[in-house]
Amino acid sequence: MPEIQGNLRRHMIRVPKVIDQVSGIRIFGKLIKSLVFTTDVAIIRNCNANAVIAVYPFTPQPIITHSLIHCADIPIFCGVGGGRTTGKRVSNLAEDAEYQGAMGVVVNAPTPNETIEYLNQKIDIPIVVTVVSKDTDIDARLAAGASIINVSGGANTAEIVRHIRQNHPNIPIIATGGPTDESILKTIEAGANAITFTPPTTADIFGEIMTEYRSSKHIL
Repeated sequence: MPEIQGNLRRHMIRVPKVIDQVSGIRIFGKLIKSLVFTTDVAIIRNCNANAVIAVYPFTPQPIITHSLIHCADIPIFCGVGGGRTTGKRVSNLAEDAEYQGAMGVVVNAPTPNETIEYLNQKIDIPIVVTVVSKDTDIDARLAAGASIINVSGGANTAEIVRHIRQNHPNIPIIATGGPTDESILKTIEAGANAITFTPPTTADIFGEIMTEYRSSKHIL
Protein backbone atom coordinates (compact mmCIF):
# COMPACT_ATOMS: atom_id res chain seq x y z
CA MET A 1 0.00 0.00 0.00
CA PRO A 2 1.47 3.37 -0.99
CA GLU A 3 2.09 5.66 1.98
CA ILE A 4 2.69 9.40 2.05
CA GLN A 5 4.64 10.89 4.94
CA GLY A 6 5.79 14.42 5.58
CA ASN A 7 9.30 15.15 6.78
CA LEU A 8 8.03 16.39 10.15
CA ARG A 9 5.39 13.69 10.70
CA ARG A 10 7.49 10.58 10.29
CA HIS A 11 7.98 10.38 14.04
CA MET A 12 4.59 9.09 15.14
CA ILE A 13 3.06 6.30 17.19
CA ARG A 14 2.06 3.33 15.04
CA VAL A 15 -0.30 0.64 16.23
CA PRO A 16 1.02 -2.94 15.89
CA LYS A 17 0.68 -4.26 12.32
CA VAL A 18 -0.90 -7.47 13.61
CA ILE A 19 -4.08 -5.48 14.29
CA ASP A 20 -4.63 -5.36 10.52
CA GLN A 21 -5.81 -8.97 10.80
CA VAL A 22 -9.08 -8.08 12.56
CA SER A 23 -12.28 -7.81 10.54
CA GLY A 24 -13.01 -4.32 11.83
CA ILE A 25 -16.34 -2.69 12.67
CA ARG A 26 -17.95 -0.42 10.09
CA ILE A 27 -19.64 2.52 11.80
CA PHE A 28 -21.39 5.19 9.75
CA GLY A 29 -19.42 3.97 6.74
CA LYS A 30 -16.00 4.14 8.45
CA LEU A 31 -14.02 0.94 9.06
CA ILE A 32 -12.58 0.83 12.58
CA LYS A 33 -9.90 -1.79 13.32
CA SER A 34 -7.67 -0.03 15.86
CA LEU A 35 -8.50 2.35 18.69
CA VAL A 36 -5.89 4.22 20.67
CA PHE A 37 -6.67 4.42 24.39
CA THR A 38 -5.70 7.95 25.40
CA THR A 39 -6.90 11.45 26.20
CA ASP A 40 -3.55 13.02 25.24
CA VAL A 41 -4.24 15.29 22.27
CA ALA A 42 -0.59 15.23 21.22
CA ILE A 43 -0.72 11.45 20.91
CA ILE A 44 -4.11 11.59 19.18
CA ARG A 45 -2.66 13.95 16.56
CA ASN A 46 0.43 11.78 16.08
CA CYS A 47 -0.95 8.24 15.91
CA ASN A 48 -2.11 6.10 13.01
CA ALA A 49 -4.98 4.39 14.86
CA ASN A 50 -8.40 4.46 13.18
CA ALA A 51 -10.16 5.94 16.21
CA VAL A 52 -9.77 7.04 19.84
CA ILE A 53 -11.36 5.52 22.92
CA ALA A 54 -11.27 8.42 25.38
CA VAL A 55 -12.05 7.02 28.81
CA TYR A 56 -10.44 8.39 31.96
CA PRO A 57 -10.68 7.69 35.72
CA PHE A 58 -12.48 10.92 36.68
CA THR A 59 -16.00 12.24 36.35
CA PRO A 60 -16.48 12.96 32.61
CA GLN A 61 -16.58 16.66 31.83
CA PRO A 62 -18.03 18.21 28.66
CA ILE A 63 -15.08 20.58 28.27
CA ILE A 64 -12.74 17.58 28.02
CA THR A 65 -14.98 15.89 25.47
CA HIS A 66 -15.25 19.10 23.42
CA SER A 67 -11.48 19.57 23.45
CA LEU A 68 -10.75 16.01 22.33
CA ILE A 69 -13.29 16.07 19.51
CA HIS A 70 -12.08 19.50 18.37
CA CYS A 71 -8.43 18.42 18.30
CA ALA A 72 -8.84 14.93 16.84
CA ASP A 73 -8.58 14.15 13.14
CA ILE A 74 -10.05 10.65 13.68
CA PRO A 75 -13.34 9.48 15.26
CA ILE A 76 -13.72 9.67 19.04
CA PHE A 77 -15.55 7.28 21.35
CA CYS A 78 -16.12 9.27 24.55
CA GLY A 79 -16.46 7.91 28.06
CA VAL A 80 -19.65 9.16 29.73
CA GLY A 81 -19.44 7.34 33.07
CA GLY A 82 -21.81 4.72 34.38
CA GLY A 83 -19.66 3.71 37.35
CA ARG A 84 -19.05 6.54 39.79
CA THR A 85 -20.94 8.89 37.49
CA THR A 86 -24.56 7.78 37.36
CA GLY A 87 -28.14 8.75 36.63
CA LYS A 88 -29.26 11.60 34.42
CA ARG A 89 -25.73 13.03 34.25
CA VAL A 90 -24.67 10.05 32.11
CA SER A 91 -27.47 10.79 29.65
CA ASN A 92 -26.63 14.50 29.55
CA LEU A 93 -22.98 13.76 28.88
CA ALA A 94 -23.89 11.28 26.13
CA GLU A 95 -26.24 13.70 24.40
CA ASP A 96 -23.64 16.45 24.58
CA ALA A 97 -20.97 14.12 23.13
CA GLU A 98 -23.25 13.25 20.22
CA TYR A 99 -24.00 16.92 19.52
CA GLN A 100 -20.27 17.67 19.51
CA GLY A 101 -19.58 14.94 16.93
CA ALA A 102 -18.51 11.84 18.88
CA MET A 103 -18.79 8.60 16.92
CA GLY A 104 -19.94 6.70 20.01
CA VAL A 105 -20.14 6.77 23.79
CA VAL A 106 -18.55 4.34 26.23
CA VAL A 107 -20.12 3.34 29.55
CA ASN A 108 -18.34 1.55 32.39
CA ALA A 109 -18.93 -2.03 33.48
CA PRO A 110 -21.15 -1.20 36.51
CA THR A 111 -23.64 0.78 34.38
CA PRO A 112 -27.22 -0.40 35.13
CA ASN A 113 -29.21 -1.77 32.19
CA GLU A 114 -31.85 0.88 32.92
CA THR A 115 -29.28 3.58 32.16
CA ILE A 116 -28.36 1.89 28.87
CA GLU A 117 -32.05 1.69 27.94
CA TYR A 118 -32.45 5.39 28.64
CA LEU A 119 -29.37 6.25 26.59
CA ASN A 120 -30.68 4.16 23.72
CA GLN A 121 -33.79 6.32 23.63
CA LYS A 122 -31.84 9.56 23.75
CA ILE A 123 -28.92 9.17 21.32
CA ASP A 124 -28.39 7.88 17.80
CA ILE A 125 -24.71 6.94 18.05
CA PRO A 126 -23.41 3.54 19.23
CA ILE A 127 -23.43 2.72 22.93
CA VAL A 128 -20.25 0.84 23.78
CA VAL A 129 -20.65 -1.18 26.97
CA THR A 130 -17.53 -2.25 28.84
CA VAL A 131 -17.33 -5.87 30.04
CA VAL A 132 -14.73 -7.09 32.54
CA SER A 133 -15.98 -10.59 33.33
CA LYS A 134 -17.37 -13.56 31.42
CA ASP A 135 -20.16 -13.70 34.03
CA THR A 136 -21.71 -10.54 32.56
CA ASP A 137 -25.22 -11.08 31.21
CA ILE A 138 -24.51 -10.09 27.60
CA ASP A 139 -28.09 -10.82 26.49
CA ALA A 140 -29.39 -8.29 29.00
CA ARG A 141 -26.84 -5.69 27.84
CA LEU A 142 -27.86 -6.15 24.21
CA ALA A 143 -31.55 -6.06 25.06
CA ALA A 144 -31.00 -2.78 26.91
CA GLY A 145 -29.48 -1.22 23.80
CA ALA A 146 -25.75 -1.93 23.76
CA SER A 147 -24.40 -1.57 20.22
CA ILE A 148 -20.84 -2.77 20.83
CA ILE A 149 -19.24 -4.80 23.61
CA ASN A 150 -15.89 -3.50 24.85
CA VAL A 151 -13.94 -6.25 26.63
CA SER A 152 -11.35 -5.04 29.10
CA GLY A 153 -10.50 -8.04 31.25
CA GLY A 154 -6.75 -7.71 31.66
CA ALA A 155 -5.03 -11.07 31.31
CA ASN A 156 -8.46 -12.73 30.91
CA THR A 157 -9.54 -10.62 27.94
CA ALA A 158 -9.09 -13.28 25.24
CA GLU A 159 -10.96 -15.83 27.35
CA ILE A 160 -13.86 -13.41 27.88
CA VAL A 161 -13.98 -12.57 24.17
CA ARG A 162 -14.07 -16.26 23.26
CA HIS A 163 -16.88 -16.90 25.74
CA ILE A 164 -18.97 -14.03 24.34
CA ARG A 165 -18.29 -14.98 20.73
CA GLN A 166 -19.42 -18.57 21.27
CA ASN A 167 -22.88 -17.37 22.28
CA HIS A 168 -23.10 -14.23 20.13
CA PRO A 169 -21.42 -14.85 16.76
CA ASN A 170 -22.47 -11.56 15.18
CA ILE A 171 -22.16 -8.83 17.80
CA PRO A 172 -19.36 -6.26 17.40
CA ILE A 173 -16.58 -6.71 19.95
CA ILE A 174 -13.78 -4.29 20.79
CA ALA A 175 -11.09 -5.69 23.09
CA THR A 176 -7.80 -4.73 24.65
CA GLY A 177 -4.97 -6.55 22.93
CA GLY A 178 -2.23 -6.50 25.52
CA PRO A 179 1.42 -5.50 25.14
CA THR A 180 2.70 -7.99 22.53
CA ASP A 181 1.86 -9.17 19.02
CA GLU A 182 1.20 -12.61 20.48
CA SER A 183 -1.34 -11.34 23.00
CA ILE A 184 -3.04 -9.20 20.34
CA LEU A 185 -3.25 -12.14 17.94
CA LYS A 186 -4.68 -14.31 20.73
CA THR A 187 -7.45 -11.75 21.27
CA ILE A 188 -8.15 -11.53 17.53
CA GLU A 189 -8.35 -15.30 17.22
CA ALA A 190 -10.76 -15.36 20.15
CA GLY A 191 -13.17 -13.26 18.11
CA ALA A 192 -12.47 -9.55 18.61
CA ASN A 193 -13.46 -7.29 15.69
CA ALA A 194 -11.35 -4.31 16.77
CA ILE A 195 -8.40 -3.84 19.12
CA THR A 196 -7.71 -1.13 21.68
CA PHE A 197 -4.04 -0.15 21.84
CA THR A 198 -2.48 1.57 24.85
CA PRO A 199 0.31 3.85 23.59
CA PRO A 200 3.46 4.85 25.43
CA THR A 201 3.08 8.06 27.40
CA THR A 202 4.48 11.36 26.18
CA ALA A 203 6.89 11.19 29.14
CA ASP A 204 8.21 7.82 27.94
CA ILE A 205 8.63 9.09 24.38
CA PHE A 206 10.29 12.29 25.56
CA GLY A 207 12.63 10.26 27.75
CA GLU A 208 13.88 8.34 24.72
CA ILE A 209 14.32 11.53 22.71
CA MET A 210 16.17 13.30 25.53
CA THR A 211 18.49 10.31 25.93
CA GLU A 212 19.26 10.57 22.23
CA TYR A 213 19.85 14.32 22.52
CA ARG A 214 22.17 13.90 25.51
CA SER A 215 24.28 11.35 23.69
CA SER A 216 24.51 13.43 20.52
CA LYS A 217 27.92 14.71 19.47
CA HIS A 218 26.30 17.65 17.73
CA ILE A 219 24.87 19.51 20.70
CA LEU A 220 25.14 23.25 20.10
